[in-house]
Amino acid sequence: MRVDIIAATTHIISTHMNTLFEDYGRWPLVIIASVLLIAFAASFVKPKTSRDWRTLGGFAAFIVALFTEMYGFPLTIYLFSGWLTSRFPGVNFFSHDSGHLLETLFGWRANPHIGPFHIVSIILIFIGFGLLSDAWKVLYQAQREHALAMTGPYARIRHPQYTAFILIMVGFLLQWPTILTLIMFPILTWRYVRLAKKEEEEARLTFGEAWGTYARTTPAWVPQRKPELKSSLFSSR
Repeated sequence: MRVDIIAATTHIISTHMNTLFEDYGRWPLVIIASVLLIAFAASFVKPKTSRDWRTLGGFAAFIVALFTEMYGFPLTIYLFSGWLTSRFPGVNFFSHDSGHLLETLFGWRANPHIGPFHIVSIILIFIGFGLLSDAWKVLYQAQREHALAMTGPYARIRHPQYTAFILIMVGFLLQWPTILTLIMFPILTWRYVRLAKKEEEEARLTFGEAWGTYARTTPAWVPQRKPELKSSLFSSR
């Protein structure tokens, strides 16, 4: 059985080798796309502490893994090429458009860039970066005033920045799922939850009852439908 799979995979790769070289191996594009997107995220996060750098670093690793398979070498498609071709004969999975696996697996045969998964992906990514930007503005002002951020996105959830990173990663997974990013996603999410808990403990020690009131009326991750009105900031002074 294993011999048959290996033989089938070898045949598939040799058959579509020209397509593989045409649609992948674009390593300069991998570097440019990764650097631009990571720099874009960093412009919102503006990392200063080691915690900030860890947050951005995990996201950067996810992005590099993503673009490596999107434009460099399609490792996931290579490993599953035998199974994919047996399930979907006639589909050249080494063409770039077929790398949008969810669109192909669920039967979308038109341009994958206008497929349902891709559209939802773009929406989530835009929401994520928008949330990241809005959250940073509030957090930056709060840090300058040594106060508790509670306006803007912080009026609805306690951790909008981490939520934003998770939304962006989910968006990219819908657009271009890979083995590495699927493994990295739960690990990074777990790390963000841990970092959020550490920040909450520090906020509790710094702001005392003000933090307790805020935490009791504001959910951590999923916004409530009708958030209570709050004053703009609780000062620690």
